[in-house]
Amino acid sequence: MKSNSHSTVAFVATCILLLIFGSARSFAQVSPAEIPNPSLRVLEQAHLSKLIAINRTVPLLTYPFPFSLTRYVGSDPKSPAGVDSRGLEFVNFHDQVVLKVTGNYQAAFDADHLTPNERSSRVFTDVVYQVLQVLPGYFKAADDFDAVGFEICYHVRRKAAPYEYEGKEILVAVLSKADALRYTKAPTDSERQEVLNRSEIFLNGKPFGLALSGSEPLDVATLQRSVKHAANQRSASSPSSDLANLAGTKRDESATSETASASETATVVRTRADADRLETKYKSQLDALAAAGLTNYHFVQYAPPSLAVFRNQIVLQLTLRNPNSFDKEATSIYKRAARSFDLFLAPQLKSMLERIPDDAELGGLDITVLNDLTGSFGHSSEAVEFVCPLKAIRKFADADITNQELINQSVILVNGVRINLNLQQVE
Repeated sequence: MKSNSHSTVAFVATCILLLIFGSARSFAQVSPAEIPNPSLRVLEQAHLSKLIAINRTVPLLTYPFPFSLTRYVGSDPKSPAGVDSRGLEFVNFHDQVVLKVTGNYQAAFDADHLTPNERSSRVFTDVVYQVLQVLPGYFKAADDFDAVGFEICYHVRRKAAPYEYEGKEILVAVLSKADALRYTKAPTDSERQEVLNRSEIFLNGKPFGLALSGSEPLDVATLQRSVKHAANQRSASSPSSDLANLAGTKRDESATSETASASETATVVRTRADADRLETKYKSQLDALAAAGLTNYHFVQYAPPSLAVFRNQIVLQLTLRNPNSFDKEATSIYKRAARSFDLFLAPQLKSMLERIPDDAELGGLDITVLNDLTGSFGHSSEAVEFVCPLKAIRKFADADITNQELINQSVILVNGVRINLNLQQVE
């Protein structure tokens, strides 16, 4: 009886483990419910079936060494974190919505024979290129995210007499969505190199000029990056840790000291308390803006100007009602957003700027325009949100940049869902 009891307990424990880890592997994707950011949660839900299919496909590709997706970069395959193979997730990174691909590549390169550029080039060709071949089968240029990011951990062996030790190295590459979808179709190495030159690439948390050939990397200072780090939004934090932290993950404790130190670089974090403090400081000015807004700018009475934190920036939130209505059946969300900006919001920005607090801590304006919609279905409304950097708004008001240049530096959301907006194209 004692033996049978032990057997029963072992059988039940095994079943529980299979249910926990087996279900996670069969689902093989982060659940939208696990994502706290509302916009990212909506995006994850919209593309969930694609992400599950890609997660099942990637392990079946041919690599020189085993490659596995994992939610936790650099995790020990034998640890609880290492068995979480949900390595695809939408995250915010450097003011971009990025499809993040995280994985561990079981290659161990000899540092005495391969330079950092040769190692990272091998990993990009061995792993990243393979995954990039898969993505066009699932995503299109019109899909509602900005870039594709890869966070790949691999091993590096070093000798220091009389010892030989092995550490970890992490390559991060963030390509614009357009470049990611067409990279493998580029006919020449020079065209593929051009894509890398305008992409964000980091090695162990430091900007890196990855060269597809040769032993030495390119000089980062000479490259034109298409995905730029907004200096006024973040301090110089570790890019690879940004990808990990924004996904709700952390590095494995056994990472190399070089990688760990990069991930610990300090970042100025804006909090709700900072916004409240600034709002109290400028209460009288904000009250005056609210009164002027009701008279001159079509502010709604129930939502007075207030300060909030958006992507680690303190922003001034304003809500306006567009006096012009739209026929929903005769216009698209893009045309309504373009006209809301060009014909209603833009002409008022210069005057508004004269009334807002002039404080270095204020990073931008978060302006919601409420549009009334008509049609055969009756009346409804739509919220178009323009989150614009304050410096860019000032340049626009001074005619130093165009309306499109301001839009390109801003985040545009329609009913909470981010869109790309080309003002001329939709008119």
